[in-house]
Amino acid sequence: MITRKKFRSFLLFLLTLPLIGFIYFPLAWLFMASISTKVELLSVPIHWIPRNPTFKNYLDILLPGASASEISRTIAVTLGNSFKVASLVTLICLLIGSLAAYALVRISFRHNRSIMLGILGTRMIPEISLVIPLFIIASGLGLTDKPLVLIITYLTFSLPFSIWLMAAFFQTIPVELEDAARIDGCSRLETFFRIILPISSPGLVSTALFIFLLAWDEFFFALIFTSSLSAKTVPVALAEFVGRYVTDINAMMAGGVLAAIPPVLLALIFHRYIVSGLTAGAVKG
Repeated sequence: MITRKKFRSFLLFLLTLPLIGFIYFPLAWLFMASISTKVELLSVPIHWIPRNPTFKNYLDILLPGASASEISRTIAVTLGNSFKVASLVTLICLLIGSLAAYALVRISFRHNRSIMLGILGTRMIPEISLVIPLFIIASGLGLTDKPLVLIITYLTFSLPFSIWLMAAFFQTIPVELEDAARIDGCSRLETFFRIILPISSPGLVSTALFIFLLAWDEFFFALIFTSSLSAKTVPVALAEFVGRYVTDINAMMAGGVLAAIPPVLLALIFHRYIVSGLTAGAVKG
């Protein structure tokens, strides 16, 4: 006998199926296209499931050889650029952002609340209004078309974001823990590194993932500040291949899959810390 509760659960499941299909069908088709041959991909009627699947497109990107296309070699280089830039931005934001957030939350001084509001206000400034002055400064310093300019530029909007997130999490940690460490002879910095950071691991992981995603997916500044292969990132490289070269659709699809793997893996590995970090940071203790 079907109870009312089971019927409601089954009905809710049926209602979520279209939403699941809407979310996951483009990702599934992206992967199917990346392992299809060009003949199958352009065939009429279309082959939703490849009859002769091949991973040559991935091998050409990860291990580019003489037979690899221009798109495959470019994606291989830009993947490394994106990972280097996103990783360095994340590490800098975690180090500086956590220290700044802890100081703003735990040390009382004049205008600390105004500083926090100012940090939040920087996230409301449109990117388009900053690109010209940043480009002039970068050109004057000779930093254009280098990965360093992307790292510095991304820090302008990711560092305030990390400070705000970590400050919300530090507010949930009881002050009594720090008082006990200070009584035992720890300095403020020792208390921060020995007591606060280990407790704050969920907040650090969730902040790191958000910052990594911001830097990994950023397109506008990377498009303006980079022009050579040694500095471009994956979003820019994938966008430029439409109409610039003989379009290798299979390689572009494989590049899209590879570009999506690092954020997805990070989310799957650290999902428990992310959920606990966001939940703890949402309630002030």
